[in-house]
Amino acid sequence: MESTLKRARLDLNLTQEEACDQLNAITGGATTPTLLSAWEHGRKRTGLKNRRGLCELYQRPSKELFAHQDRDEATTTLEATGTANVTRVLTRYTDLLEAMVEVVRGARHQLVVTGSRSREPRYLQTIEDTLTRFPNLVHYRVLYGPPRHRELHEHLQHLLQLRDPSERRNGVKTLHVGLVQTPSALERHFLASENAAVIPLPSFHGADGFDCGVMLGAEAAAGLVQHGREACASAHRLETLLDLRRLPVRDPQGASDQGEI
Repeated sequence: MESTLKRARLDLNLTQEEACDQLNAITGGATTPTLLSAWEHGRKRTGLKNRRGLCELYQRPSKELFAHQDRDEATTTLEATGTANVTRVLTRYTDLLEAMVEVVRGARHQLVVTGSRSREPRYLQTIEDTLTRFPNLVHYRVLYGPPRHRELHEHLQHLLQLRDPSERRNGVKTLHVGLVQTPSALERHFLASENAAVIPLPSFHGADGFDCGVMLGAEAAAGLVQHGREACASAHRLETLLDLRRLPVRDPQGASDQGEI
């Protein structure tokens, strides 16, 4: 059965590509036709910002457009897989680091990293090595405030030396670095590729640091990749070494960032 969300688009004679372009102009996001199709068929639920954007675009109420997603019996693909999305619980910092490195090394199409506290040299070097090895891999780094550590600041400079964000490879930009400047935006920390994701968690062993986490499979990772792409699309772009040099480096006093990515 055709959803109201799909019918609303067809009533305006919009292709999925055209609808995405107009939606992204409203939201500042990065919705793709594939994701729009998943929303229209109920395989994924639409987030609040995109719901507001689609209501504005189609001039229809939310209750009408998203009834197929919100009814009690509606089950998305992500919900259907349930706890199977958690492929590993990471209870030690060494396990967390190895999982992060594993996700980076396994990325071939998209790699999203969020947060401003990275400082682990091996992990950051693995990102640089993987981008060098796979030039078509599209990398998104979303900062929530300026880098907290000099190691991350230097890593970002290395990224801009490896790739020019303004250049396109096969018609696609392969490096996106964005700074979320909204004071009310909560910093978030995750790493995701098209295959897997890692989310650090507060320590299971004490009050210091984020040295534990969970590793998620491809279905959940795909949602986090989209989250990162949209966050980066609406962030302030950092595209030159001068942009980076203008950023302060904030080293937290007396705080452990172990496990932050």
